[in-house]
Amino acid sequence: MSKPGKKTPLPGTPVKGSTTGRPIMAALDLMGRRWALRIVWELRGGPLGFRALQAKCDGMSPTVLNTRIKELSAAQVIEQRSDRNWSLTQAGNAFLNAIAPLSDWADMWARQLEDHPPTE
Repeated sequence: MSKPGKKTPLPGTPVKGSTTGRPIMAALDLMGRRWALRIVWELRGGPLGFRALQAKCDGMSPTVLNTRIKELSAAQVIEQRSDRNWSLTQAGNAFLNAIAPLSDWADMWARQLEDHPPTE
């Protein structure tokens, strides 16, 4: 479980950066938590059980995975299926679609940096 007093960020409730819980700030708080985005990303290929998800996430600790699963589930981004595997909800899939342009930008940026390495 998360730290005492640290609740799942949801729209309409105070979150990091917003006392009113603006939806974008709640989403950024939720997805900005360590490993949360990675869990969503790994579920893009389909449902995974706890151990398979843990392995795809470079063997993160079971405590952290369990905490993030609880938060993402409470936020209705992921859900546990009847076979006990975890999958994205409609909102989780919509989130991936929403960040697809950011992924495209990141790929372009990486190619740009390969072609013109930064100088320090």
